[in-house]
Amino acid sequence: MSQDERSPAAHHLKILARGEIEVVGRLPWSSNRTFLVTCCESGEEAAAVYKPGMGERPLWDFPEAVYRREVAAYALSEMLGWGLVPETVERDDAPLGPGSLQRFVPSDFSQHYFTLVENPAHHDRLRAVCAFDVVANNADRKSGHCLLGEDGIIWAIDNSLCFHRDPKLRTVIWEFAGEPLPEELRGALTRLPSALPGPLHGLLSSVEIAALRRRARTLVESGTFPLPDPERHHYPWPLV
Repeated sequence: MSQDERSPAAHHLKILARGEIEVVGRLPWSSNRTFLVTCCESGEEAAAVYKPGMGERPLWDFPEAVYRREVAAYALSEMLGWGLVPETVERDDAPLGPGSLQRFVPSDFSQHYFTLVENPAHHDRLRAVCAFDVVANNADRKSGHCLLGEDGIIWAIDNSLCFHRDPKLRTVIWEFAGEPLPEELRGALTRLPSALPGPLHGLLSSVEIAALRRRARTLVESGTFPLPDPERHHYPWPLV
């Protein structure tokens, strides 16, 4: 077994992809039906968040099966090497039909973006989330979508409304607007266009991948985090 296959991420992905799924219960406060489940594989168990396609409310501006954008967001985070999104897979054999499974992150749920940004020690990680959202065109980055895990890592969750071909960025993360893009983030974004579509093939349309490529190049060329467009609604609702 290779070192990659023994990594924690690969271990979680194996359980999510192969494990027997049991629904524990529905998670509250979600606009779509979202469930806490357990995945059991070879005597090992992992908690996960299950978003079935059948539980989605139709949207006028996004196609159906937005759960696949959760999978694409994880793939993009891994392509960039930033590790922002918990391990996420697509399962066709889940109890309520095809959907996404994302590793459940035990967290301090009293913490969210508006509390985390008060601590400068978190700023590097939050800048990465900010850059990720700009490139992914996240239309719904609420404060509560930034979790402080019990592992001390900030995780970016709820990424269903990403990757639209048209500009739709709505986020609470504007503290870094106008700042220079850190060199380590810029380097990863510089390499991204030539690596696309990679694992995003089949998850996004060719038009969406072309738009993603353009957004990455635009952010690299500007060299700064964007300013909010005064002509657009640039905050999600609710904020938390």
